[in-house]
Amino acid sequence: MQRTNRTSRAAAASAVAASLLLSAACGSAASRTSGSSGRSDVPSTAAAAAMAAERTATPGSAGPADASAPAAHAAPPAAPAAALASAPVGRCRTGTLRARVGTTDAGAGQRYAPLVLTNTGSRTCWVYGFVGLIMIDGSGDALRTRTRREAVQPRRVTLRPGAAAHARLHWTVVPSGTETSCPRSARLMIIPPDEVAHLEIPFTAEVCGDGKIDVRPMEPGTTL
Repeated sequence: MQRTNRTSRAAAASAVAASLLLSAACGSAASRTSGSSGRSDVPSTAAAAAMAAERTATPGSAGPADASAPAAHAAPPAAPAAALASAPVGRCRTGTLRARVGTTDAGAGQRYAPLVLTNTGSRTCWVYGFVGLIMIDGSGDALRTRTRREAVQPRRVTLRPGAAAHARLHWTVVPSGTETSCPRSARLMIIPPDEVAHLEIPFTAEVCGDGKIDVRPMEPGTTL
């Protein structure tokens, strides 16, 4: 059984997070252009004269118009209702996600299970891509974990508050090569896609193949 000590546990999580961030596609920043600087808020001489003429008395009146009447001001344009109602949807952060491993499907030495991430926040967010994984044994030490990404094209999954997505996990419980036994995990550290902070949940499993777990990208729903 290969394991690292407790002091390396945080370092292992940081290394997996760094790997995930380096493999993520970099979004391009939106370009912004500045507005025209030639605008003037001071009325021209002709405009000022026209404004003064409008405030004088009409023919046959006794004198000039009431100078105490307030000047008219243009109301500021109202913000579009659609812009106020729709806020940009961002990536799901670790702090707003809850993780669990669903029912394991067993057969012929193979194990399949959904790793479910639920949006516990109050706003809609999205997940895209692959999670990072580190198995922990009953003593709290990190076990060797080889997360292998399957050749499946990722897609963005939008999660409303309370909604969930899953990633399919696959591992084998049959020793291979020089293995005579397989390490048994007690917990699982999970780094959501493109995140650095991790979640930790119970995960009791024997993972052979030198700690290899095949992972698919996030998909909608909670079942395989």
